[in-house]
Amino acid sequence: MIRVLLADDEHLIRGAIATLLGLEPDIEVVAQVARGDLVAQAVRDHRPDVIVLDIEMPGMDGLTVAETLPGHAVLMLSSFGRPGYLRRALAAGVRGFIPKDASADELATAIRKVSSGGRYLDPEMAASAMMAGESPLTERERDALSLASRGASVGEIAVSLHLTEGTVRNYLSSAITKLGASNRITAIHAAQEKGWL
Repeated sequence: MIRVLLADDEHLIRGAIATLLGLEPDIEVVAQVARGDLVAQAVRDHRPDVIVLDIEMPGMDGLTVAETLPGHAVLMLSSFGRPGYLRRALAAGVRGFIPKDASADELATAIRKVSSGGRYLDPEMAASAMMAGESPLTERERDALSLASRGASVGEIAVSLHLTEGTVRNYLSSAITKLGASNRITAIHAAQEKGWL
């Protein structure tokens, strides 16, 4: 049996996935969590063969969770086919990435493939990621823009990143320019659309 841990904050979706996977003769859902920050403990408690993570969860997003699970077989589920998400997931060692609207058969196939050490990538998501290219943002530009997206002021960003306010303004200005945006808000939107934030 392939032991699976499901992490998704949407109870109805998580329950439906668990029920559908329960119909597979070789897959057993051994645990379910609704928050990203509960995944590590569930992994220790249940020792799953495959961890199925939603990207957007409270507590800790799925991409960040994946980065904390090196060596584990992780399959990402996403409602968003953002190219940057796929690239970040692969960089974090994720073995599979499929959309939430995939069929139950496709999800089961992906779990089997990931469990056996292979990779499973949705072809449309992979093609989109290749077409979009790499993020033009540096790590600091992304950090500053990410904090700004949560409503942080330049001063708060400076304190959080241990930088001067002038340096933060420079990073934000550079990000705006690189993204071809007219202001911070449109830059945040552009970066989120690509999955770079």
